[in-house]
Amino acid sequence: MPTPSPYDLILRGGRVVTPCGAEDTTVAVRGGRIVALGVPADAPAAEVLDVTGLHVLPGVIDSQVHFREPGLEHKEDLESGTRGAVLGGVTAIFEMPNTSPNTDTPDALADKLARAKGRAWCDHAFFMGATDANADRLGEWEGLPGCAGVKVFMGSSTGSLLVEDDAVLRRVLAGGRRRVAVHAEDEARLRERKAIAEDRADPSAHPEWRDVETAVRATRRLLALSCETGRRVHVLHITTEEEMELLAEAKDLATVEVTPQHLTLAAPDCYEGLGSFAQMNPPIREARHRAALWRAIADGLVDVIGSDHAPHTREEKSQPYPASPSGMPGVQTLVPVMLGHVHARHLSLDRFVDLTSAGPARIYNIAGKGRIARGYDADFTVVDLNAERTIENGWMASKCGWTPYHGMTVTGWPVMTIIRGRTVMRDGELIGSPMGAPVRFQAL
Repeated sequence: MPTPSPYDLILRGGRVVTPCGAEDTTVAVRGGRIVALGVPADAPAAEVLDVTGLHVLPGVIDSQVHFREPGLEHKEDLESGTRGAVLGGVTAIFEMPNTSPNTDTPDALADKLARAKGRAWCDHAFFMGATDANADRLGEWEGLPGCAGVKVFMGSSTGSLLVEDDAVLRRVLAGGRRRVAVHAEDEARLRERKAIAEDRADPSAHPEWRDVETAVRATRRLLALSCETGRRVHVLHITTEEEMELLAEAKDLATVEVTPQHLTLAAPDCYEGLGSFAQMNPPIREARHRAALWRAIADGLVDVIGSDHAPHTREEKSQPYPASPSGMPGVQTLVPVMLGHVHARHLSLDRFVDLTSAGPARIYNIAGKGRIARGYDADFTVVDLNAERTIENGWMASKCGWTPYHGMTVTGWPVMTIIRGRTVMRDGELIGSPMGAPVRFQAL
């Protein structure tokens, strides 16, 4: 009988971004994991991929997506959402709990995991949503297999999940050990100011209704309770200069996420050009806040970039404001949009990798992902930094069928998505069948 090949897969000819920096080297894979770097280019393997002229990045992890299943599958489902993820170079996603029903019990979590089996193109984990009813059980449930942790909505957004008062939030934070992901907008102020949106009846009023103080007030409350309870928090989609100043003083307990849309779009132009299709929570704000987010990236304050992929149909988004729902798709465009920023020298490639691979792995204690190193999962996002492409609605796999970046030309494009040693996307084409598995987490 022939001697079996020592490796299942070798990537050769590319520039590989490792924890030590980018280097021209080979990567060898066996059993779905990286087993060696720098093996001879002619070492025998069952499969050899020539990635000459390309950069091999650690698999991109999008730690904030809304795939709408169960209950809202007309907008998106786990198959279409993860298909868009791998077409965009994303190898793992964390999905949010504001579905219908909400993911707020172990049974609901198990249902999502069952739905994903055999249908999800990439690896995945699901957040458990915090409520008054389950606040005292979350510390027990957060360690369930496939659970990304606990998600708190301090301000109302899509769906019915809401923890608006400090007493319930304190119970949530006091009851567990894993880092809690938080949407920080102050619900009382949102109610007080809702008339602004109703009276103006124009999407450009969105950042006035959900103003800077709405965000700052919630983030300040959250940080105070985090300090009181000693519980680590991850503050999602930060949009304001003022919040960044608060968060810079709270790094012992708080980590920070920003989104590509808040780094790319700005008011009032986005509302003039896109109308309610630019509407999201928290809102796209004026350019001074966008500049502050970029300074926070340069200063090392930001830990993660997540897409906050939150699709709605064209018909839903076309309703008169404020009846139009908030949210926009983003998982498929995260990599190309941010590589466009790398090309424009808004951030380095190493910083992009830290924000989309090492960062999510570090703050959520993901096991075996986030870097190209021996023993880690063989997850790779292979990109062509010189490829110039135009993002178009027709490229989108999402059921919503549109993107706020339609017509934007970027330099830098994902050309291959490899998950645990298996190529699932190459040159824009899906390969094989869905093989995503639950993400593993380190014990605390």
